[in-house]
Amino acid sequence: MLFPADDDGSSPTFGTRILLFTGKGGVGKTTCAAATAQRAAEQGQKTLILSSDPAHSLADALDRDLGPEAQEVQDRLFAQEVDLYYSMKKYWGHMRELMLTVFRWQGVDQIAAEEMAALPGMNEGSVLLWLEQALREEDYDLIVVDSAPTGETLTLLTLPQVTQWWLAKAFPFQKFAVKSLGFGVRKTTGIPLDKGYEELEVIFEKLERVHKVLATPNTTSIRLVMNPEKMVIEEARRAYTYLQLYGYGVDSVVVNRVLPEEHVPENSFFEDYVQSQRGYLEDIEQSFRPLPMLQVPHLGTEVFGSERLSCIADAMYDDGDPTVVLHDEATFKVREEGDDAYVLDLHLPFVEDEEVGVRHRGDQLIVQVANQRRNYILPNFLSYFTLTAHTLSDGWLHVRFESASDAE
Repeated sequence: MLFPADDDGSSPTFGTRILLFTGKGGVGKTTCAAATAQRAAEQGQKTLILSSDPAHSLADALDRDLGPEAQEVQDRLFAQEVDLYYSMKKYWGHMRELMLTVFRWQGVDQIAAEEMAALPGMNEGSVLLWLEQALREEDYDLIVVDSAPTGETLTLLTLPQVTQWWLAKAFPFQKFAVKSLGFGVRKTTGIPLDKGYEELEVIFEKLERVHKVLATPNTTSIRLVMNPEKMVIEEARRAYTYLQLYGYGVDSVVVNRVLPEEHVPENSFFEDYVQSQRGYLEDIEQSFRPLPMLQVPHLGTEVFGSERLSCIADAMYDDGDPTVVLHDEATFKVREEGDDAYVLDLHLPFVEDEEVGVRHRGDQLIVQVANQRRNYILPNFLSYFTLTAHTLSDGWLHVRFESASDAE
């Protein structure tokens, strides 16, 4: 439930817990999300699981038919697969007419206008609007978001700013002109452009409201799902960097489909895979420390239905509460310092200054602590800056970057 802002004007408080699962496509986000939602419902919490991945597989995981509106699939468990076109009719009707009219007014033919009327990020936006409705109207204890692959998730989480920028570029006139044009067009064609603009403003307000919920770490936790494979780990590192940069609360990493070593005989086909898996698991633990690492074994079969989802939940949470915040401290921050300078703050507890070495190479920061090396993915813009200094204090490593001209 979404509660009103406090009397002093501070941020609103939120009574519903939100868990968002993301990761590279094909790593098993849906099964981990569904297992989490099912376990929470079994523990007595009224739970909604929303699938925002256009390639829906939530119905398969739950082994139930689902639709574009939430429906109860088990006791206290509700599920929904967000459908873009259904959502457009529900949320974007007048605005779509506004977009079509503006594009046609600019000389765009009908077919191209129909395609362009689908805003960049509209699918992600519809997910946020369904989420806002669930927070406002329903008394859910938990909402689990089975998110699209990592790139789309970052679009989802930055959508209010991105969409506002895009619309500023798309519309060649200000609000007053839209209102005036809308009045004239409504009289001659019946198309309510002014209503479209009002609808757009309401949508932005809802997006901003739910964005605050997602950016509140004690309310929303993001769980990064990955497999013990090189390319998957690299994408997860990059996603973690940007989620931390934008201030979102990542509280754990879930390593899915771990092949149990005791089930693999020596000199078997999978022996080499198990050896490389062991190294990747160590890499994940070092790269994402101090985040908890939840390991899920490969079940040796497809995962669908209540019984198999329970096996996944047992591996992730044992008998614990899946909704608790597993980690609540940011480990990566970037802040501006003076003109053309930034400081990257990394959490490195229990480390002495003489043990730390720091190097900058491309989009990576290489931190050597004693005999351990960790590679951090940097925000892209820092690739064009020069590392000039680093200091260690109170368990934080502070790395200073300056523009190339200032550093010379």
